[in-house]
Order: sequence, then C-alpha cells, then structure tokens
Amino acid sequence: MKNSITDPRLLQRLAEAEARLEEVDQELSRPGLSGDLDRLRALGQERADLEPVSRTAREIRRLQEEYESARKLAEESGDPEMEALAREEMEGLEERLGLLSDAARDLLVPPDPLEDRPAVVEIRAGTGGDEAGLFAGDLFRMYRRLAERKGWKVELISVSEGIPGSVKEVIFTVHGRGVYGRLRFESGVHRVQRVPQTESQGRIHTSAATVAVLPEAEEVDVQIDPSELRIDVFRSSGPGGQSVNTTDSAVRITHIPTGLVVSCQDEKSQHKNKAKALKVLRSRLLDRKIADMEAKRARERRLQVGTGDRSAKIRTYNYPQNRVTDHRIGLTLYRLEETLDGELDELISALRLAQEEEQLDAAGT
Repeated sequence: MKNSITDPRLLQRLAEAEARLEEVDQELSRPGLSGDLDRLRALGQERADLEPVSRTAREIRRLQEEYESARKLAEESGDPEMEALAREEMEGLEERLGLLSDAARDLLVPPDPLEDRPAVVEIRAGTGGDEAGLFAGDLFRMYRRLAERKGWKVELISVSEGIPGSVKEVIFTVHGRGVYGRLRFESGVHRVQRVPQTESQGRIHTSAATVAVLPEAEEVDVQIDPSELRIDVFRSSGPGGQSVNTTDSAVRITHIPTGLVVSCQDEKSQHKNKAKALKVLRSRLLDRKIADMEAKRARERRLQVGTGDRSAKIRTYNYPQNRVTDHRIGLTLYRLEETLDGELDELISALRLAQEEEQLDAAGT
C-alpha cells in the first residue's frame, strides 16, 4: 500500500484541490454573485466536493508532522526504550496515513456510475482446441466460486459445451453489490500453460480463453429500434430434457446496424429467451459505447488498466510453477489453486489501485 509519505503525486493533487477551494471561496464572496443562480449553485456543489478533500489533506499533514517528530526522536534520543516507543508510534502513524491515502484517492477519483451494476460475463474458448475449452470451463468455475465467496448471484444466460468439462462459450449475469466495478478488470485474453490430460509426452501446452465483462444495460442507457432487429426462432439443442427439441423456443437476435448477434436457448419459453437475448444485446451496445469513450481518452493518455482491450493478453495461469501473473501491472502470485478457486481479491484490489493511480495521473495532466 502506498501512503502519502511516499506518494508525491497524491500530495500534489491534494494541494491543487486545496488551492482550488480557496479560489472557490473567493469567488463565492464576490459581490453580485447572488444574481447568478446557476453559477452560485455550481460553485456551491464544487465547494461541497472539495471540502472533504481539504479536510483529509489537513489531517494527512498533521500526521506527517507527528511522523517526522517520531522519526527524529527515534534517531536522536540515544535511549533504547525511547527509540522503541518512537518506532512503535511511527508504525501506527504509517498505518493511519495509508488509510487516509486510500480515502484521499477515493475522494479525488470520480466514482464510476456503473460500479454497482450487474455484470454480463462472456467466456469463449480461444486457441488450443479441447484444452482451451477445458480452460474456459475452469474460468467459469473460478467466477462462480468468486460469486459464492462474495454472496453474489449467478444467472446463466446461455452455454455451449464441448467435451465433458469443457465450454465453447458461456454467458452469464452476476448480481450483487459492486459486481461490475470489481469484475470489469477480468476483460481480456486469459492464457493457461499446463500439460493436458491427453498429452502422453508430458509436454506443456499453451491455450487461451477470452473473457468479456459488460455492465448490464438498462433501457435508458441504450435505445434499440425494433425495426433494426432481425429475430429468428429455432429449436433448442443440447441439455434440457425431452421437451427441449419439440418447440421453437430458442431465439437469435441480429442487430442490423452493428452486425451483433445474440442467441439464447437456456429457457424453455421463447419469451424468456428473447428477453435474455435483448439484455445481452443491450449490454454489448453499452459496452461499445463505453469502449469508444475510453479509446478516445486513451488516445490522449494511454491507460494500461482501464481500456479493457479484449485482444490483449492480461493474465497467465502457469500450472508447473503454481504461478498466476497479471501482465498489466506485473503482479505474480504463487497461488494458482487458490486463484482458480475464486480467491481473486488480491489481484482485483491491485488492479483497482493501479487504475486509481492512473486516473490521478490523468487528472493532473
């Protein structure tokens, strides 16, 4: 964890916020401002946003002064007992400064309005044949285990299975507090290095699967013109019992302007399948809209975490070395089994922190 003792960028942003608060206060005291209600309202809102930042900055400075006093005492006292007490105080102050730094970042980085949206997750087997399908199935189980740990609800939308235990494609929605805000970092190419069960020579194979995490869209986010949709119905295939092939309950929706195609056959009701397919289509269209905005921002400043580029290799799961490496932030964990069992908190927290720091950098340019 970085704290304000070692992060000059954070201190600079806090100083800028304090300076801006002084400017706002000066403008609010300007005679005649009461006649401009819109400007008065805007300045009042800006002041309300800046005041907690300024308050946090003052507290950080106070703790820094206490830390510096304790450091000098530890170095200059010459009394072992006094030195031990001073260093103990320094440890407590470092912890408090770390917590305040996190709070300051939260205040300085604008909240993501999509943070608490449900997430539509799509996993597709990539290069590697059956082994890629088995890996896609492993990723599906990993996210289900994560959802169980967090108390999130998983709703299956569609699944196309391969050999036993493998998945060609699976689409599901995850519901719960902060779901999209945490899962959005999973978008990209996931790569696995291991010896397949079918490999008689013991050679390590590399396979891949693609993960897409979309914020579930609401109707107000994306307006879909029914005349731009082509809807086809067909008989379901695959698991589901005797009735699955007896009616045209499966639905395929094509969005003609973009060429996006969504199919759903998980439900026995055509109406429910259509509703689920429309939900996925709307989320994909919203995701395109967000991607366009982030691409524009990325052209101005290259963000390594926030772009969600799904053509990029983001993580490698190496079985022989019990290693998981996230290539975006250079983080390596030797906890492969635990990670695949849904213990993703350390990875996700590190990615969120990296994004916050990039946003702070971007805000300061």
